[in-house]
Amino acid sequence: MSTSRLALVTGAANGIGRATALRFADDGCDLAIVDIEAEPLAEVAAAIEAKGRRCLQQVVDCRDPAAIAAAAAAIEAAGPVDILFNNVGQSGRERAAEFWKSDPEVWRFVVEISLMSTMHWSRRIVPGMRERRRGRIVNMSTESAFYGDVGLVDYAAAKMGVVGFTRSLARELAPFHVTVNVVGPGAIRTRAHDRLPKETIDKVRNSVPMGFVGTPEDVAHVVSFLASDGARYVTGQTILIDGGRWMI
Repeated sequence: MSTSRLALVTGAANGIGRATALRFADDGCDLAIVDIEAEPLAEVAAAIEAKGRRCLQQVVDCRDPAAIAAAAAAIEAAGPVDILFNNVGQSGRERAAEFWKSDPEVWRFVVEISLMSTMHWSRRIVPGMRERRRGRIVNMSTESAFYGDVGLVDYAAAKMGVVGFTRSLARELAPFHVTVNVVGPGAIRTRAHDRLPKETIDKVRNSVPMGFVGTPEDVAHVVSFLASDGARYVTGQTILIDGGRWMI
């Protein structure tokens, strides 16, 4: 890797992860990108390299701690990680259900991919940041953790866990000048959003005070700021990106 800052983005093959990886490349960062989907991940890597930045890609199942450990070791061998964006995560999607009839196996999947992956990646990357006394960590939560959407109990619980994890880790790392923050997107135009029925999309859009659904780039801009030198005095914070639907 070059002497540029190295940004590690999990779940980088699509949506917010892809947009943020490309934004980091525009910011002058080299990239390490991780996803379970090899083909779209390779396309993102090619787009990053077309911008003149270096890119290391790792196909990883982020529910597997051993796979995370191996990928993190390979990435850190290429250069110290300056920015970690723990983006990977998802709801139960087509298996989502109201809690009274939900499946504990789905809970486990959602918690592993949305909370435990964030903890495992951070556990691998934090020691180096702490030793170097610099670094930026941005974790992915969701507006749903605050709003309390029906049928997303497991997802809301996991993502509120990310908020608590972030706050505690921010206090631990503040003396080492490593910041840890959270972004919580609301209605964002991603693959998961596009799978929804039109009437559901219309209902969601109408619930947003600004009257439109955001794009992955809207989230990427905020992550870019939190990863910048300009955010050196911001840590332990949650920023909702939802057009004013929920305010904290």
